[in-house]
Amino acid sequence: MSDLSLALACILQSVLRPGDFHATGRIDIFTPQLEVTGVGPVALPLLPAQAEQLVAVAEHAPYGRGADTLIDTRVRRTWQIGADRVRIGGRHWAQSLATIVARSSSGLGVSEPVAAELYKMLIYDAGSFFVRHRDTEKAPGMFATLVLVLPSLHTGGELLIRHRDREVCLDLACEDASEVAFAAFYADCWHEVRPISSGYRLVLIYNLIRQGPGKLPEPPAYDAEEDRVTDLLGRWASELAATMPDTPRDCPDKLIYPLEHAYTPAEIGFSSLKNADAAVATVLVAAARRANCELHLARLTIEESGSAEYSYSGSRRGRYSEPDDDDFEIGEIDDRSLTLSEWQTPDGSRPELADLPFSEEELCPPDALDDEEPDDQQFFEATGNAGASFERTYHRAALVVWPHVGKLGVIAAAGCAVFLPYLAGLARRWAESGDDPAAIEWQQAHHLARLVIENAVNWPIPSWPSTSSTGRSATLLATLNRLQDTENIALLLASLTAQGYYDSLDNEALANAADLLPRAQAAELIERIIARNAPNQPSACAELLERIAAQFSAGPTAGRCDRLLEPAATALLAALPGDPALPRKPETWSRPFAVTPALVVDLLTALRHLGALALAERAVDHLLAWPDTFAIDAILVPAALRLVEQGGDAPDWPPTRRLAAACLNHLDQRIAEPLAAPTDFSRPSRIACQCNPCAELSAFLADPVRKVWTFKAAEVHRSHVESSIRNHDCDLNLETDRRGRPYALVCTKNQASYLRRVAQRKKDLEDQARLTMAHAA
Repeated sequence: MSDLSLALACILQSVLRPGDFHATGRIDIFTPQLEVTGVGPVALPLLPAQAEQLVAVAEHAPYGRGADTLIDTRVRRTWQIGADRVRIGGRHWAQSLATIVARSSSGLGVSEPVAAELYKMLIYDAGSFFVRHRDTEKAPGMFATLVLVLPSLHTGGELLIRHRDREVCLDLACEDASEVAFAAFYADCWHEVRPISSGYRLVLIYNLIRQGPGKLPEPPAYDAEEDRVTDLLGRWASELAATMPDTPRDCPDKLIYPLEHAYTPAEIGFSSLKNADAAVATVLVAAARRANCELHLARLTIEESGSAEYSYSGSRRGRYSEPDDDDFEIGEIDDRSLTLSEWQTPDGSRPELADLPFSEEELCPPDALDDEEPDDQQFFEATGNAGASFERTYHRAALVVWPHVGKLGVIAAAGCAVFLPYLAGLARRWAESGDDPAAIEWQQAHHLARLVIENAVNWPIPSWPSTSSTGRSATLLATLNRLQDTENIALLLASLTAQGYYDSLDNEALANAADLLPRAQAAELIERIIARNAPNQPSACAELLERIAAQFSAGPTAGRCDRLLEPAATALLAALPGDPALPRKPETWSRPFAVTPALVVDLLTALRHLGALALAERAVDHLLAWPDTFAIDAILVPAALRLVEQGGDAPDWPPTRRLAAACLNHLDQRIAEPLAAPTDFSRPSRIACQCNPCAELSAFLADPVRKVWTFKAAEVHRSHVESSIRNHDCDLNLETDRRGRPYALVCTKNQASYLRRVAQRKKDLEDQARLTMAHAA
């Protein structure tokens, strides 16, 4: 079925006659002048007092049965006033009525002249209705009825129209005096008026009459086309149903039929389609329903951008004139996006579908948009290093169809911006329906998640940490947790997270997911995740292990389950960073990862939860063995403070005490060093450069008498000296003296090193006291 799109386009393009069995709409009007004999002028919207006056001069509306005209309020309960007693006019009414008749005729597929003849006025009060019936021919040439609802406050009274196996329900209520609603339908259509719930409904009934001899118009019928489209869509649906999701298919996931007319976003809708578009929609609505397919009306958008080229010659323009769009030509298209949005269904509802991407192979036919002119096109002049460029956009309305069995595949293939909200919506509706695992929402969510995860096996594994605020798979995993879909949870953890699609922001969702799985299965998956990701993200994996260990160590099975996590802990220890001089492993990033105190805290806390004393001692050995990686001041002291202040048995745990003792020893040694302010102006000099200006700088720093040095030189030499001073943390304040040429760099000695040692001593004493107090406690 590789030619499916061509076949569908061929059938639909043979639907030549536009129109449908009904037409409906609303138009803005200037309030007409309405008078009724016996009442006088009638204000619009209809006032309750005048409605009662109209009822008082009206009569019960009859209905026809064969050749008889009967009155039976069990069949028809409403009031009527004859056309001879109703006058409606005003300066603009004739034009308004002509517009309504023209739109009705077009919607019914009638191209010949049509006249509207007022038949009667109807007043529906609370409880009024008219059961299912057909209209009889009331005048020569009558082929349809036009119902025009004037502004009147009411609820209920929907008009139900049926033709063959199709049915529409129209709410024609109008409350604004500047608007009327209308509906026209062929005389052989069954129709009914549902009961009025409250208020009054004021209606004018017109007979639509064909002017001229010949056969009366009939409702358009597309039986042959509908049957052919139904067969085509049915075979497509069967092929999709018989194909495994991961098996290549010869047919598209969806088909897109661009419509002929242009529609604004405000007016697009199945009920407002014009001419051949309405006819095609009629065929597709019926065929899709019979073939078990879904049909939508959507806004098709193509956005393109790229390079442009100048096409004008300098002789044609003034030297300083600005180029316009005619002076450019499209060059290469660098970026192109094709999306479907603003979804509608035939019943007028708007489904929860985000923007879907599409391919040109899904168009019917594939070259349907080849000769289109863009709706918007802009050219931009060259600026800086960037050449001239262009942007252009195409908009079309389109009918989009896919089999019910393929809907979830379409959503799964559309990307996370589409399937994640849709999956979350299914989970929400499932929860609202009562959390029944057999519910259709749960089954659909389970199937969609399976499609997403299986397709995700081929996703590229990211080589850098995520910059997203939601992690890699946390959103998907959180929805699966809400569904308690343990089968897909295990599949996601095994096939994606354990392959490298992981980030620290996934940890909360991962911990919640592990709590839903059997302990042994969760432990095995966590080991795989840590073994794969710890070389790249040791801090994230340490946090994950701590979360899971806390869960496993709680409850009656704590002792047995703790041991299940020892392989994961061993894998994390094996991946800890060590000698920074050693080459990185091939599977790790070329950019060094950040080592933080949290890594140490989470690691040792997790091992304490597990009671893994031997592993914890190995961990402390490793931390103390590589001071260049686990800096004692930046990493180990803050970590030791957090560990000893956790409370409970944490401070007394041997690995914690050992780490804290090493940190205390370091602090004690530094506190014992003498601390005194400089007694002269000599300052430490560690300048490595041996150039003449730097040699002069070193001599100045070593001089116990000189406080200020003025270095007058060209900017390149001054910048070099400034860099040496900043790179070696010299105790100097710098200022540039811009008097005279060349400028001078004024260097004044300060006590920065001493002040840093004072601040360090204060912090050391505080940290020493905290560590000592925790030990004493």
